[in-house]
Amino acid sequence: MYLLHLHSSFAAGGKELRAARLMNAFGPGVAHSVVSAQPGAHGARVALDPALDVRFPDDFPSLQGRPTPARLLLIARAMEGFDLVLTYNWGAMDAVMAHRVFGGALRLPPLVHHEDGFNEDEADGLKCSRNLFRRAALGRASALVVPSRRLEAIAREAWAQPRGRVRLIANGIRTAAYLAPPPPDAVPGLAKASGERWLGTLAGLRAVKNLPRLVRAFAALPPEWRLVILGEGPERAAIAAQARASEVADRVHLPGFVPDPSRAVGLFDVFALSSDSEQFPISVVEAMAAGLAVASPAVGDVAAMVSARNRSLVTPPGDEAAFTRALLALAQDPPLREAIGRANREVALALYDEDAMIRAYAATYAEATGRPAFP
Repeated sequence: MYLLHLHSSFAAGGKELRAARLMNAFGPGVAHSVVSAQPGAHGARVALDPALDVRFPDDFPSLQGRPTPARLLLIARAMEGFDLVLTYNWGAMDAVMAHRVFGGALRLPPLVHHEDGFNEDEADGLKCSRNLFRRAALGRASALVVPSRRLEAIAREAWAQPRGRVRLIANGIRTAAYLAPPPPDAVPGLAKASGERWLGTLAGLRAVKNLPRLVRAFAALPPEWRLVILGEGPERAAIAAQARASEVADRVHLPGFVPDPSRAVGLFDVFALSSDSEQFPISVVEAMAAGLAVASPAVGDVAAMVSARNRSLVTPPGDEAAFTRALLALAQDPPLREAIGRANREVALALYDEDAMIRAYAATYAEATGRPAFP
């Protein structure tokens, strides 16, 4: 089997790391070519099993540009020779359109598209032109995979996708890996001192994650608290600037990307999400598996993901004062955060283990390729 993965980016974010886990699960019997619409954005490759056959071709036609017939034909021809094409998010939608327009004539392999959410340009509302483009482009896709009920509704309504094409597959993780507490020095370059409390998050440092909002809210916490943001991306300077403006620069830490979150998340005392847009964030599942309470705006499926005890800490989107109050409530009440953390862990173990996710993806890909099983 030879799979082509066309990503909006293969930087180390949630959907990219999920794709890497699936590639690892399918094993060395499957070969892969991975293309990023953002040239050189291959940070998630560190999560790949070295035994896999994974190529990062630099001669694939650009996934960015005007969707002219000539350019779409170039992309379509580059899909020849694979057994399955997997596309991800808006950044790969031109490839989906190329498959729709030229797939029959060129006898291209089946295509499965994945939508995981929106960047800052659609965080406040979907663009009509993109909705129409998606409707047209997805007409030949074997399946459209989404991780959240909100995205499932958008796919059915805004993108007019038939029920049989849309597959809701919840994100999952190796929950057992998060049960044991990590050592105090598990985060490279940063050790947790006795008496410290950590407010933490896992996030690509992108504008849609609104991490300056998290810095401003953190500034209200007592002095024994530190903010640890694990991730990398273009908004690092903006986050550091907000930390200086909020006079907490000495308590805000940006250690960078951590390839194995299970080795770090357990050091947090509270987990926070500050995004303007999410769907079914893997980072929240990781925090729950580690036994943490979660403070977050009510974006995507977050309120439905967490335990019933945690839902009062999921605050209205855009209400920074309410978000700050949720963090303060957890910081000031250790028994509360411990009780919520236990309840969250129970939910994660029961609902979000990655074995079920892998089986669902394998079944979707098997159906697309006409195989009784995948791989």
